[in-house]
Amino acid sequence: MKFVLKGPFKENIYSLMRGVGYFFQGEKDEELAFSRPARGYPRFHIYLKKEGNDLILNLHLDQKKPSYKGTPAHSAEYKDTPVKEEKERIKEIIMKKSV
Repeated sequence: MKFVLKGPFKENIYSLMRGVGYFFQGEKDEELAFSRPARGYPRFHIYLKKEGNDLILNLHLDQKKPSYKGTPAHSAEYKDTPVKEEKERIKEIIMKKSV
């Protein structure tokens, strides 16, 4: 589920994401990857990209780790209720911090 948070923000991306319980996982194709919790499954996973002052987040719920080594395929949910609720939780916390 893709959504945009309008900036500017008082904190850097890493602090913002830690504030909503996400842990930095690395960078892939100019996007920053974060997950919650840091280890284990199921977990929420976000790819985040900054455009100007805005943050573009792509959120999904990984149900299990990839089945085969070297493959990115996994069982993920992109639009179900838990993902929608997590999106709203993130938006609420980050927007409170940016005011």
